[in-house]
Amino acid sequence: MDWDTLRDEFPITRNYNFMNHAAVAPLSRRAADAARRYLAHSEGNAYLRGEFAKEVERVRARAAVLINSNADEVAFIKNTSEGISFVANGLKWQTGDNVVITNVEFPANVYPWQALRPRGVEVRMVLEEDGRIPLERLLEAIDARTRVVSISSVQFASGFRTDLASLGDFCQSKGVLLCVDAIQSLGAFPIDVRAMNIDFLAADGHKWLCAPEGAGLFYVRKELQGHLQPTTIGWLSMKDPYDFDNYQFEFQHSATRYESGSYNLPGIYALGGAIELVLELGMENISKRLLAITDRLTDGVREKGYRVVSSRVPAEASGIVAFRSDMHDHAQIRAHLEAEHRIVISVRGGRLRASPYAYNTEREIDQLIDVLPKH
Repeated sequence: MDWDTLRDEFPITRNYNFMNHAAVAPLSRRAADAARRYLAHSEGNAYLRGEFAKEVERVRARAAVLINSNADEVAFIKNTSEGISFVANGLKWQTGDNVVITNVEFPANVYPWQALRPRGVEVRMVLEEDGRIPLERLLEAIDARTRVVSISSVQFASGFRTDLASLGDFCQSKGVLLCVDAIQSLGAFPIDVRAMNIDFLAADGHKWLCAPEGAGLFYVRKELQGHLQPTTIGWLSMKDPYDFDNYQFEFQHSATRYESGSYNLPGIYALGGAIELVLELGMENISKRLLAITDRLTDGVREKGYRVVSSRVPAEASGIVAFRSDMHDHAQIRAHLEAEHRIVISVRGGRLRASPYAYNTEREIDQLIDVLPKH
């Protein structure tokens, strides 16, 4: 695949060497064009002949293909926090139940579970070990009172990629629900909710999908939709939602029961354009490209004397490379790179964090390595 042609889809390449897709990624042209189509139509025609509802369902279908689910298992959400909160607040809990997470999750996957503590639910945190979350530690934390394991597919500060297939198999064998914060992998690495036995998944689109903030996906396995109570309820949650004159309190027989009201249409249009591009490129192609350029980055920063925190075992590596300096101030390095060289990375968890995407070139990787101060 000619990855250089992909750069035409990302106008930011004219302005920056952007390697911060694990934060807030630039929009792809495909996503921006889709939003512009909605805005242009709405500006001149309001809702008339917009077929907005049909476009929402087309995007839902694309999202289902992306994660290998059925369309009726996908709902649109504002952000990852909302989706995880739907799970935390929608299940029936008993005093003594527990949830297993890690001590390095993004806060979106921590606070909804901690909010259950007044209801007698224990939150167990498995500790990171040298930038890794060993699978055996997760499994050891699960017992007969574990209701949910909630984990990031890729950890935001280290880039560690979880073996979701093995974790999902174990959870299924124990009758434990698996909830996945997929924001750091959706658009970068394949997610197959069937093969991985994922029960719930939440992800906003503004990272590796290169879609806007405020438009994301929530997956609920069909068999669980009758057990996960909607906690935000509105007209769109109900069967026959456009029958405005008859109040009929009966939830939709699909994941749309978790969609309470009017859609973020420009966001969903853009999300649909972003997913369309990713599906055209192919998830396997994207992930192979990401591993190749981040391997190059890893080798380079090590040669400069930095300590790489991210696991680079092929099954655990991701598009994130986290590395440390014992001599230099990380915040100053980040600021210098952006101000003087227009290279954009970030600092997370006391580490420098670079997260290139498939359109980044080997030349851009080498530029970052060259301008980093030596140890």
